[in-house]
Amino acid sequence: MKRRIAIAFVPLVFALPTWAQTAPTAAQPTDPKATEQWEPVPKVVMPGKQDGAPPADAVVLFDGRGLDQWEASKDHSPARWKVHDGVVTVDKATGNIQTKRRFKNYQLHLEWQVPKDITGEGQARGNSGLFAASTGPADEGYEIQILDSWNNKTYVNGQAASVYKQTPPLANAMRPPGEWQTYDVIWTAPVFAADGTLKSPAYVTLFHNGVLVQNHTELAGETVYIGKPKYVAYADAPIKLQAHGDHSKPISFRNIWVRPLD
Repeated sequence: MKRRIAIAFVPLVFALPTWAQTAPTAAQPTDPKATEQWEPVPKVVMPGKQDGAPPADAVVLFDGRGLDQWEASKDHSPARWKVHDGVVTVDKATGNIQTKRRFKNYQLHLEWQVPKDITGEGQARGNSGLFAASTGPADEGYEIQILDSWNNKTYVNGQAASVYKQTPPLANAMRPPGEWQTYDVIWTAPVFAADGTLKSPAYVTLFHNGVLVQNHTELAGETVYIGKPKYVAYADAPIKLQAHGDHSKPISFRNIWVRPLD
C-alpha cells in the first residue's frame, strides 16, 4: 500500500509599505486659485496713530476729559470719580462705576497707575478691579484683578492680572509704582440657554504691558471672595471699575476704549 504524504500549505504574508495600506485620498488641487478666498472682504479699520490709541471703530470710554460714558454702579447716578490732568482717580467714597452701555464680546484697552508713594502690603496696596461683565451694583461679575504686584507678595490668584480667586497670570509683568500699566483684554462672554443653564463658559485673553498673561482662560463662573465661583445667567452687561475699600492711596485710569466684537 502506498502511503499518502500530507503537505501543509502555509500562506505567505508580505508586509506592505505604509503608503500602500492607507485608503486612497481625493486628488489634491493643482491650481493655486482653488484655495483662494475672495469673500467676504474684511472691513477696513483704521488703527490708532500711536500705540494704545483707539482705532477708528472703537467706543471711547474715557479720553481724559469727562465721565459721560460712566455711571455709579449702585444707583445709576452720574459717576463722581475725580477727573484731573487727563486722568480719572478712584473716589472710594462714591463706590464702583460702570459703563452706561452694555457689551457682550469685546476688545478692551485700559491704562492704570498705582501712586508712586503707595503704602501697604498684600491686597491692601493699590487694590482695584476690572469687571469684564458687571452683573450687580457691588462686586458681582467677572473680575480681573488690579493691584500693585511690584515686590508685593500675595496669593497668586489675587495678584495683578489674575482672574480673581480663579487663575493666576502666566507672568508678573508689573511695572514699578508711578509708571503706567496697560491691560489689553479679549472678552468672550458666557452663553446661556433660555432656561438659564450654561451653554458655553466665559473666556478671557489678557496682555499686561504687552505680555500675554491669560491665554484664552476659561472662567469657572462669577467672582466670589469666599467659596467656589458659579454661573448665574445674565444678558449683556456693563464694564465696571472697582473702588476697593482698602486704605491705600487710590489708583488712576486713562485712555480707556472698547471694540464690540459681536
